Amino acid sequence: MAEDRTVVHLLRHGEVHNPEKVLYGRLPGYRLSTLGEQMADRAASALADHDIALVVSSPMERAQQTAAPVALHHGLEIVTNEDLIEADNVFEGQRVSVGDGVLKQPSTWKHLYNPFRPSWGEPYEVVARRMRAAIRTARDSAKGREAVLVSHQLPIWVARLDAENRRLWHDPRSRQCTVASLTSLTFDERDALVSIAYTEPSRDLLEKASRIAGA
Repeated sequence: MAEDRTVVHLLRHGEVHNPEKVLYGRLPGYRLSTLGEQMADRAASALADHDIALVVSSPMERAQQTAAPVALHHGLEIVTNEDLIEADNVFEGQRVSVGDGVLKQPSTWKHLYNPFRPSWGEPYEVVARRMRAAIRTARDSAKGREAVLVSHQLPIWVARLDAENRRLWHDPRSRQCTVASLTSLTFDERDALVSIAYTEPSRDLLEKASRIAGA
């Protein structure tokens, strides 16, 4: 890669083993499924020919597992950064699917009054601020090369909205950040953001799993 370009890849962790289908958030003990481990390997393969100088991960187990094959391939140690952690959420450990679980209970509606903040969890502005700090630190540390930051869907999507100067509140169904996807931020020699690219190295694995589940 040209020395006047620095790339920070935001890698979402792979699929998690979650048979109860709860919102696991920051709860400990949620690890990658077998498919998720395959996704982590696929992400490492997608980044194999890149000039990776730094691998940083959220402290959550699923993120650390996803970071491991990337770091191993490039002979790097994983750096843990709390700024990359999943967003806090009052519904952790509960089912939150539409028409199912906790959202049907009137006692929980007090947490749903403000989708712009949001009222049920960590403010989007706070998530954006800490992700911006993590990206800036990685960019500076990997100057002229590339860095991989392993995080979670909401933080990565909010970081992208923030980088594009778009409003932070959004419909969660609109997020372009599937499991094990890469959101890649490219900066010029003046550290100005010049492009954002999105790729899904594990798309075929997801499609295959979906076909099997629907058979």
